[in-house]
Amino acid sequence: MGDLTGALTLAIAAAAVAVAVLGLRRFNWWRPDLGTTADRAAYETLHLTSLAAPALRGGLTQAGTTRAVKHLRALLGSRAVAITDGQRLLAWDGAAQDSLGSCAVEHAQAVMDTGRSQVLMAACPNSEPIREVVVTPLVSGTTVIGTLAAYVDSSSANLIRAVDEVGSWVSGQLELSELDATRTRVAEAEVRALRAQISPHFIYNSLNAIASFVRTDPDRARELLLEFADFTRYTFRRAGDFTTLADELRAINGYLLLERARFGERLGVTLRVAPEVLPVSIPFLCLQPLVENAVRHGLETKNGQGTVTILAEDAGAHCLISVEDDGVGMAPERVREALSGEPGSDHVGLGNVDERLRTIFGDAYGLTVATAPGAGTKVSLRVPKFQPGVHA
Repeated sequence: MGDLTGALTLAIAAAAVAVAVLGLRRFNWWRPDLGTTADRAAYETLHLTSLAAPALRGGLTQAGTTRAVKHLRALLGSRAVAITDGQRLLAWDGAAQDSLGSCAVEHAQAVMDTGRSQVLMAACPNSEPIREVVVTPLVSGTTVIGTLAAYVDSSSANLIRAVDEVGSWVSGQLELSELDATRTRVAEAEVRALRAQISPHFIYNSLNAIASFVRTDPDRARELLLEFADFTRYTFRRAGDFTTLADELRAINGYLLLERARFGERLGVTLRVAPEVLPVSIPFLCLQPLVENAVRHGLETKNGQGTVTILAEDAGAHCLISVEDDGVGMAPERVREALSGEPGSDHVGLGNVDERLRTIFGDAYGLTVATAPGAGTKVSLRVPKFQPGVHA
């Protein structure tokens, strides 16, 4: 009897829950508010464009357009969509590829020539029920670089406008990809220029210092030669725009070992680095030129001993870095010339480093230089510990 009563109680409870759920659904308390039909259509459009955009940011390539074309077809709701570069079919999604794919470049030709959208008869064997194709240009700047085509049973004014709008959006993504590529080329050119500015005298002097130890201290000569090889390998590497603070300091240590072989006791080095900032990503070769400036312009002409001090501190969301020397210093106008990159400035890469920091992190992250004749020089910078797109 007790078991029967318990089972009956559970059944009544389950029925009550079911009734409650039905009631909630009836009064729309159960379903989330997805907005109007227009709202849902807008959300769907935004979602599809967000899916297509990353692939198109790689440029008008076969791999990128193949990933994007299915989302573009969903946007247009057409039977098929084709993307060409004017010379070949890059991507196709939808029906009738076997019959229409070979005609896609022919359909694109008039648009490539005129730069204007066209509505054409599909006019390919076995293309039924697809009868028409709406073709719009893909433009970068003022140059037509390809076409987007929507294949349909029959076109309409709304469809033509939709194809034009999607084509304009794709063109915008392709222009952004070109800007990204241009920015990458500029960054690579800046690093190449910086490498070219690294003092040839340092190379000659290092090799001469190594040669001077070959007979008197072969072990040290071998050690210095290995340091020279490591330093040049790091300096001329092709592994990206960024490195870690630890790797940059390791290269700087090799540079200073070579310079100390030449200067002897005249060159002192102080290094204080907080361990927690060693993994921070920084622009490649942004500290080594500052250290070379300190040695070459601050201490080389100074009488007696001089010291280079390198500090890296943890400051919450930022890493604070400074390179300081107690050398001869320089006049403020020479600092302005160096930071502006004026021709004739012999301060290795100072303006280059400042420009790269501002380009990557923003104008608030340029170099700060404190100096005066006879008072030494201190160059300071700060970098965010975390920045989107910045990683070694």
